[in-house]
Amino acid sequence: MINDFTIRVATVNGSGSQSANSILIKALFYMGIPVAGKNIFPSNIAGLPTWYNIRVSKDGYVGHRRDAEILVLMNADTFQEDLAGAKPGTVVIYHDKLTQPGMRSDLVYYPIPFQKLVMECCEVATLRKLVINMIYVGSVAALLDIDLNQVRHALEKQFHSKPKAVDLNWKAIQAGVDYVKKNIKKNDPFRVSAMDKTKGKILITGNDAAALGCLFGGCTVFSWYPITPASSVGEAVIQYFSKYRRESKDNQARFAVVQAEDELAALGMAIGAGWAGARAATSTSGPGISLMAEFAGLSYFAEIPAVVFDVQRLGPSTGLPTRTSQGDIIFTQFLSHGDTQHLAVIPSNPQECFELSQEAFNLAEEFQTLVFVLSDLDLGMNNWMSEPFSYPKEPFQRGKVLTAEQLEKLGGFHRYADVDGDGICYRTLPGTKHPKAAYFTRGSGHTEQATYSEDTEDWQGVLDRIAKKIETAKDRVPQPLIDRVSGAKIGLVAYGSSDCALIEARDFLNGKGLKTNYLRVRGLPLNGKVGKFVEECDRVYVVEQNQQGQMANLMKMAYPGLAGKLKSVLHYDGLPIDAANITQQILNREGKAS
Repeated sequence: MINDFTIRVATVNGSGSQSANSILIKALFYMGIPVAGKNIFPSNIAGLPTWYNIRVSKDGYVGHRRDAEILVLMNADTFQEDLAGAKPGTVVIYHDKLTQPGMRSDLVYYPIPFQKLVMECCEVATLRKLVINMIYVGSVAALLDIDLNQVRHALEKQFHSKPKAVDLNWKAIQAGVDYVKKNIKKNDPFRVSAMDKTKGKILITGNDAAALGCLFGGCTVFSWYPITPASSVGEAVIQYFSKYRRESKDNQARFAVVQAEDELAALGMAIGAGWAGARAATSTSGPGISLMAEFAGLSYFAEIPAVVFDVQRLGPSTGLPTRTSQGDIIFTQFLSHGDTQHLAVIPSNPQECFELSQEAFNLAEEFQTLVFVLSDLDLGMNNWMSEPFSYPKEPFQRGKVLTAEQLEKLGGFHRYADVDGDGICYRTLPGTKHPKAAYFTRGSGHTEQATYSEDTEDWQGVLDRIAKKIETAKDRVPQPLIDRVSGAKIGLVAYGSSDCALIEARDFLNGKGLKTNYLRVRGLPLNGKVGKFVEECDRVYVVEQNQQGQMANLMKMAYPGLAGKLKSVLHYDGLPIDAANITQQILNREGKAS
């Protein structure tokens, strides 16, 4: 079987396997073979089991797979569990010290003396626990015919500033290669062959792409508090801003990155910077979103732009911090007490993380409100293939900002007046040199003139105008992408990282004789195109990674007359959703399960 299988590496968290796995997946990628990596890791620093899945797919599928054809077993604590879950014919590359009596006879075993080999190739005892992982890189490369030149290339990229590390790890890789060639007789059908399907593409995480989107989106203030799985957004922002957001003449920083005392403070800082005229953002996950509710309401009611990157993880409560989810959809839509509704963009791949992050800043300023970028752990922390990012061509959309010259012509302005009938008011920025530029900003009741008021008509008028603004935004948030098939009466709806699994599931369903139309939601609130899509279909399956069918419920709220057509396909165990799961649920509902 060529270029169509999954490798699963079972190791221990903190053992250095991340570098080894990165080299494996990059070597395959450099061979032109489509790949996807899924890191299933625990919420501790070191010592607990971790698994890394590398999917090799000649057809370009990048979704998660539950089954693996090749196991690399380095963890004694999960050895029996990993063997028990393997399907017949699975290749097992394992540490020979783990050999036990009574092992399954329907698997293909390749025992490797890792301890002996690492002692021979690494003289420094303290480094052996790290270097030993490179031996399985060499073993896998030899068994699958992975191009060693590409392995070397990936190794040099991994340790580009550490030539001694390159030499030591290459020695270990070569030890694995040599042992397999001299001592192992291959007894399985799996191998790789060079392709040209990754030419021009890049491997990048969604969080890195989002940080680049911040940079190119004009963000100059980033306030954050570390939390898994969003921390790497802030870390990447620091890296990119420190390098690229500096004055060319004097190298002075033209940005501020602040680690706040908590998530509430982080959003407060971003809102303050947004009020002052900066493009500002923060990053967090579900528990941090919970803390941000009060300031989310301030942004909404005082009409101050800010962007929040929510890299979703499994909740509620502390939940499982290192497992993925789409469980914040409804929460972020209506975050804060009272009548609020926020805008959101929902990327499905790194390219959209880059592009929609930029759009989030445009939307925040155009509508003077909070905008969420809804990613998740799977998209944010795993490596994905992507087209290279393009330099943005469009200028920033800063919205209705009045200059001193415009104020002079107008003779003044009312901060919360709906001049144009779209619900969006004009604003000025602090420091605008005009006597009519200043106004009071408040989260309490106010009039069109920004004066304090407890008058019921004033209060209702402000809320109704803001609601009109949100209605206007429905046609400005990223529009859904729709793929219609002639004769199809079944509709599928998905969003975010579920997209890759649904693309594959559609192919499976088509093979079973089920034609489907597909709509991918990319922005909230929902607009009329979603309702029209549901109207066109006999029934619509809404695929999402949460327990309560949150997107389906938003659709029922938006289109109550169509609620009877909506059916949920749910997945919420914390692992990335997979095509087989989606396919089986839909086939069962359609009465076509085999």
